[in-house]
Amino acid sequence: MIVIPVYNVILAPKARVFMGLDQVQRSAGERIILPGERVIMIIAKENENFSDMTEHSFYPIAVSGSITDVNQQGYVTIRTEYRVDIESVTIHPNHTISLQITRRSDIEDLKADVEAEKLKNLKQEMRDFAAGFEWADSIEYWLNQIDTVERAACALSPWLEIDNERRYGILAEDSRKKRAEMIEEILYDFLEVGRITNEAMSSQQKEQQQMFRESAIKRQIERLQQELNEMHPEDVTDIQKFEQKIAESGMNETARKEAEKVLNRLKQEGSQSAESGLLYDYLDFVTSLSWKKEDMVGIDLDDARAILDEDHYGLSKVKDRIIQQIAVMNLKKQQSGSILLFVGAPGTGKTSIGRSIARALGREYVRVSLGGVHDESDIRGHRRTYIGAMPGRIMDGIQKSGVSNPVMVLDEVDKLSASYNGSPASALLEVLDPEQNNTFTDHYMNVPYDLSDVLFICTANTTDTIPEPLLNRMEVIQFSGYTPIEKLSIARRHLVPKSMENMGILPEQLEITDEALETLISDYTMEAGVRGLRKRIDNICRSYAVKVSTDPDVKQIVTPDEVREEMDTRPIHHDKILPQPRPGVVTGLAWTPVGGEILYIETMFTRGKGELIITGQLGDVMKESARIAISLVKAIFPDSEKKFSENDLHIHVPEGAVPKDGPSAGIALTTALASLVTGHAVDTHIAMTGEVALRGAVTPIGGLPEKLMAAERAGITRAFIPEDNEFDLKDVADEVKEKIEITPVNHVMDVLKATGILDSVQVKA
Repeated sequence: MIVIPVYNVILAPKARVFMGLDQVQRSAGERIILPGERVIMIIAKENENFSDMTEHSFYPIAVSGSITDVNQQGYVTIRTEYRVDIESVTIHPNHTISLQITRRSDIEDLKADVEAEKLKNLKQEMRDFAAGFEWADSIEYWLNQIDTVERAACALSPWLEIDNERRYGILAEDSRKKRAEMIEEILYDFLEVGRITNEAMSSQQKEQQQMFRESAIKRQIERLQQELNEMHPEDVTDIQKFEQKIAESGMNETARKEAEKVLNRLKQEGSQSAESGLLYDYLDFVTSLSWKKEDMVGIDLDDARAILDEDHYGLSKVKDRIIQQIAVMNLKKQQSGSILLFVGAPGTGKTSIGRSIARALGREYVRVSLGGVHDESDIRGHRRTYIGAMPGRIMDGIQKSGVSNPVMVLDEVDKLSASYNGSPASALLEVLDPEQNNTFTDHYMNVPYDLSDVLFICTANTTDTIPEPLLNRMEVIQFSGYTPIEKLSIARRHLVPKSMENMGILPEQLEITDEALETLISDYTMEAGVRGLRKRIDNICRSYAVKVSTDPDVKQIVTPDEVREEMDTRPIHHDKILPQPRPGVVTGLAWTPVGGEILYIETMFTRGKGELIITGQLGDVMKESARIAISLVKAIFPDSEKKFSENDLHIHVPEGAVPKDGPSAGIALTTALASLVTGHAVDTHIAMTGEVALRGAVTPIGGLPEKLMAAERAGITRAFIPEDNEFDLKDVADEVKEKIEITPVNHVMDVLKATGILDSVQVKA
């Protein structure tokens, strides 16, 4: 009996196994292999060399059989008979193996009719599987040789992708019913995987054939198109247009390679591809950008100043700074200088002056609104992996301008906000930094672009909400509010002519008198800028458009009475000085986003136990100023300690519905309390602004021009300001300084002396 080791095959009783003659001969030693020879096939646990096998290398169950055929092609056919248990294994020096075995019986629980039905279904599955192959006709003979489920498993064993453990598990199963179920599961899984694989290969083959065909057709089309282009040069394809644009664009090397890469993908995908639209949009965007650096053209400073004066009244400080920037650019023959940040109230001309700068420089103008932007991708663009990807607002503005050196106004940078999508303000750092923006990379473009020739101008209403790193990259230029005289000049020179033109009214059909404009300015606007004034003038022109249409030959004249009749709102109430002074009440000055305002600091003692009552929606800073003022007054007027301890102190700032806060009410609060404890009333024509320290020093404040303008409008004749703010007086309009006596102070005692509070009382030095 020949013992033959096998590995990774399915063995089962009553089946047929085909083996190589050399493998059988190696196991037989010097014996001659003849039909009828008895064999035992044992299953190796690992795929070892024949010479390395030991008695522990085999599973404990084997199958017996006999050789039925030895053919000339070198194959041996073995008919298996029954399973055996291996009791011992002996490996001889010549590597032949001898065994001690006992027969292992099957549990015959598989009924003949059930087995026949299983075999029938299995054969039909094999026929269906083979139907798509050329050898389908010859499979029938092979199927006729299969008379058991086990024989089917042994026949397909070389092609089954299951591990050795699972193959041995079929032989080790005693129940023929369970063995058949195990074989069915394996064979049906094999046939289904094979079917899917064949379908995929067939589909892939068809796709490859289609690709080869499409490629051949494209080459033929390109040759034909080339001939047509030679006959009709005006007719070219999109691909050829992009090729020409890329060649002529002047792109940097990185951008050119990326564009050519995308263009090749567009060629391969074809116009019917789902991605072709995205590829086309990308190429259309990058080829429409201006990649060539513009030559620096000399600018006449006088002409530039004339254009600025023509478009905007006043703003002399701003215009001087712009002229300085232009002069530096003229000298260096390149874009240079700081990024300008125009800060001021709405309607003061921050945005519109950007257009004038572009006109003065002879450049294109583009405005980018950043108000409400909270996504970093709005600045840097979206990556092209996302659906609906688009470039950021910066590169979109460059593309719309059509040049590489426009004047770009970044409007409302103070209204940027951060979210989980990143910080747009941080993304602007690269845009506005001259050391970095020459290689700015928009995520959509994925290639660097030179922004160093762009003149960036930023606008904001306040610097409080601008992150410090971003603010440090910009030079802040304050836009002070307009005085009534300036507003009248702006209205006469710009607002009225433009409004009449928009309404279709000719100059000879309507006249708005200066008195009427002064009424609009004083009674119907309360702002530092002229935006509200423009709306009121538009309202007047719309109202008179009806009269002009009715009688176009009669010139309509607008007087103050007509203004009050035509306005659809009540006149605005402006705080005026109080008619009579009273102890404990002092006029302060405040800054608001729309300009300056006066406010009254009112104090009063009431019967109580020394409690402090603060009303008027004061913020934490003003509440701290109030406590400092109380401590100062107690120190300056020692006799007042009893008044504070035996009475409740009530501090109120009128218009309680409006929140108020800021570090500029210290001296007004101190003076009001000093007036209250001494009983000396402060002149109502006096106003003051400045913060106070616990040592009595008056510290500087902001918004001085707007505050003094509000004081002049309210009828104030004298104003106390911190001595450290004296330098800011150069920004205050001359007409305001002519009407108000401005007194710089550095200690609160200076204010108390100037207001007369200290004249008749004994105080502690």
